[in-house]
Amino acid sequence: MQNLKTLNLSDRARDKILSLMKRENKPESCALRVSVVGGGCSGFSYKMSFEEASKTGDREFLENGIRVFLDSKSALFLEGIEIDFEDGLNGSGFVYKNPKASKSCGCGTSFSV
Repeated sequence: MQNLKTLNLSDRARDKILSLMKRENKPESCALRVSVVGGGCSGFSYKMSFEEASKTGDREFLENGIRVFLDSKSALFLEGIEIDFEDGLNGSGFVYKNPKASKSCGCGTSFSV
């Protein structure tokens, strides 16, 4: 596991990720993959999934107790990002605070650089 830290997970995001892993019966060795994909109303979208093994070229690190995988292309867009989780009257979900995003859409999961 590399010591490369590209993103930050808030305590609320970590707690929600651990809760989802438990609900989906994922093993403790499972990792969170964070990636950027083309699409969304602003050009790019964030994607998160659980995976048990890294892929060739992945960055792998531990952030706030969560094992994280990033592919090298997504890492370019995600450097310095903070992922939080909000739960309120108007809805709940992960919130992405990306210093590289020049604009983002109202849904909060789509951005452009």
